[in-house]
Amino acid sequence: MSSTKFQAPRGTHDVLPGDASWWGLVRTLEEVTALYGWRRIQTPGFEDTALFERTSGAASDVVHKEMYTFKDRSDRSLTLRPEGTAPICRAYVEHGMHREPQPVKAYTIAPMYRYGAPGKGRHREHWQLSVEALGSSDPALDAEIIQLYHEVLRRMQVTKWELHLNSIGDANCRPQYVERLDEWLDAHADVLDEDARHKRATSPLQVFDVKNPVLLEALQDAPKMGESLCDACREHFEHVRHHLDLLGVPYVVDPTLVRGLDYYSRTTFEFVAPFENANSSICGGGRYDGLIEAIGGPPTPGIGFGAGLERLLLALELEDRTFDAPVLDVFFVLEDVAQRDRVLQLLAELRRAGVSADTDYAGRSVKGQLTQAARSGARSVVIVRGDEAAVRRKAAEDQLVPLGDVVATLTR
Repeated sequence: MSSTKFQAPRGTHDVLPGDASWWGLVRTLEEVTALYGWRRIQTPGFEDTALFERTSGAASDVVHKEMYTFKDRSDRSLTLRPEGTAPICRAYVEHGMHREPQPVKAYTIAPMYRYGAPGKGRHREHWQLSVEALGSSDPALDAEIIQLYHEVLRRMQVTKWELHLNSIGDANCRPQYVERLDEWLDAHADVLDEDARHKRATSPLQVFDVKNPVLLEALQDAPKMGESLCDACREHFEHVRHHLDLLGVPYVVDPTLVRGLDYYSRTTFEFVAPFENANSSICGGGRYDGLIEAIGGPPTPGIGFGAGLERLLLALELEDRTFDAPVLDVFFVLEDVAQRDRVLQLLAELRRAGVSADTDYAGRSVKGQLTQAARSGARSVVIVRGDEAAVRRKAAEDQLVPLGDVVATLTR
C-alpha cells in the first residue's frame, strides 16, 4: 500500500466543519443579501478565456499574470473563474435577463482562482462574495450596494475599516481627462516602471493601480478625474454621496481610486482594513455601465462588488471577533439498545418539526454518550430508559415523560 500522504495544493485551504467563524460568515452574507432583495446565482467554475480577456483587460494583472488558463480536449481555451462579475454578466446576456424586471439583483458565494504567491489573505483558490445589480443607473442603487456591505461589517462587529469612494466619469468626460493624464505621463515618463508602461498601453487610468510606492507617490501630483467630470457625472456622484450620508455610511473621497477599462464608469469604491503585510482591500467594486454591451448584450447599466471571505476573516481576527458554532437542540442517550429503532423514529419526527437532533452512532457507553451530548452543546438531552425518557435541560430538574410524549414535550 502506498505511504504517500496527500495534502491540499499550495495556495488552497480546507474549510472544516468546526470552522465556526467561516460558516457564521457565510450565514451572515446569505441573510444580508436576502434582506436587500438579492437572489443567488451560480455560474460554472470555468468560462471561455475570451470572456475574462474582454472584461478584465489584456493588460490587467488578472489576465497578464494570474489566470489559470488551459486547453480542453477539443482545443478550446478555458479559464478557471478569477472573479464573479463577468460570469454573472455573461449569464444575464445568455438567458435574456434584460427582459425581467430591472434591476436584476444577483449574488454568488463561490471560489475564484488566481495564480500568485500565497500569503496572508492571498489564496490561489479563494472564496468571494460577488453582488451585482444589472439594469439601473440610479445613484440610490450605488449607495444601497455599498451600504449592503457596510451592514455585513456592522453585523460582524468589524469596526476597523475605511471606505474609499470616487467617480471616474463616463464616455462623455473621460476622454478629455485621459488626454490630460497622457500629457502628464509623457512629461514624467522617467518615473514609469515596466508594469506602469504595460498598464498604460491598455488604459492610462490603470497606472493608478500599480504597486510601486515611488510611482504612487509621484501620481499624487497627476491630474485627477474628479477635476474633469461632466455635469451629469458630477450630479450622479453628488447623489451617491447624498444617499450614503442619509444611510449613515462614512467614506473618504479618494481621487486616485480607478477602474481602468472603458466600460467602467462613474462610481468606484473600496473598503480597506489596516492589515499588516497583506493587501488591505476587503471589498472593491464600482459601476460598469458598458460591460454588458461589451460582451454582446444590449446597453445595460450595472454596478457590483467583490469581497473576499478570507480577507473578511482577517478583519474579524484583527478585532478578536469569532462566531459561535451552531448549537444542537436535542441529543438522545440510550440506556437500552432495544429502544434504538424507536429513537430513530423520534429523531425523524423532531427534524420534520424543525428541531435539530442527533444520537450516538459509535456504540458508546451511557457515560460516553453523555460526554458526547455535552460536546455537542445540545440544549436538551433525552435519556431513554425503557418506555420512559428523562428530558434534561440546563439549570432545571429532569422531566420524566412517556417515550411517546417526547416530541410533544420538546416542541411545545
